Amino acid sequence: MADVSITAANVIAGSNAQQASGISGVAITAGQSLAYDSSTVSVKLSDVNSASAWQRTPIGIALNTAAAGQPIVYQTGGDITIGGTLVAGTAYYASGTPGGVRPQADNITGDYPALLGIATSTTVLRIGINAPGVII
Repeated sequence: MADVSITAANVIAGSNAQQASGISGVAITAGQSLAYDSSTVSVKLSDVNSASAWQRTPIGIALNTAAAGQPIVYQTGGDITIGGTLVAGTAYYASGTPGGVRPQADNITGDYPALLGIATSTTVLRIGINAPGVII
């Protein structure tokens, strides 16, 4: 398997979405998993095999596309139409590719697995972030 191929224009917050916002520290595309960099007070792409603990701890999924320095809105909980094809009942995690979203089966040795949520259908992810900070 591989990271979910996400079409940014098809990323839509569900009616039960919990959202937050910030300033992007890098170019971000809707549907990418995000992390908060306190040293720059900005939102950047998460990466579960990064050397930086902050980058291994996702905070949500981008709802809009933004250039560095622009406002970004992201979803922290609830249902999101992710803009890609999912397998219902499968757990999805932040990827080792910055901003990526991948199925649990793609977690590998050396990653710090960070659960983003569980697919409730082939298009909807129920976000429930859990990043325990342990390496596999």
